[in-house]
Amino acid sequence: MNILQKLGKTKLIALVVVLTMVGTVLAITTSGLLSASQTVPYNGTITAVNLGVYTDSSCTQTCTALTVGALNPGGTATQTVYIKNTGTVSETLTMTVSNWNPGSASSSLALTWNQQNTVLTAGQSVQATLTLTAASNTGSLTTFSCSVTVTGTQ
Repeated sequence: MNILQKLGKTKLIALVVVLTMVGTVLAITTSGLLSASQTVPYNGTITAVNLGVYTDSSCTQTCTALTVGALNPGGTATQTVYIKNTGTVSETLTMTVSNWNPGSASSSLALTWNQQNTVLTAGQSVQATLTLTAASNTGSLTTFSCSVTVTGTQ
């Protein structure tokens, strides 16, 4: 006697439906466990030495804080600022990042920009893009802050 005869058509269909549902639930549960993500909010301060840092291209709105929103592991976030040489001589731009809080954040995150070593003449401004990159595994990092310093050197 085959299984179709033993269970009957109705019971066999019910068994197939139940097994399909169980398989779907297991697939969804497993998928959720394998694709966990973590969102890391970012905020930091920015200061300038011998320069002005602004949020607008007219260089009238001073930028005092950086906020790029949420950042997922393996992701990047960008913020545009405008750097202006407010002095009377040419300045070479550099950016440093310090005061990571927590200190371990610097091993999972990197902040770079596209204007390192750019020379600005007196009164000249330039658009700068700051890029925050998170490692694919940020561990238990859930929030952080840092200080960014943009310096103009003669």
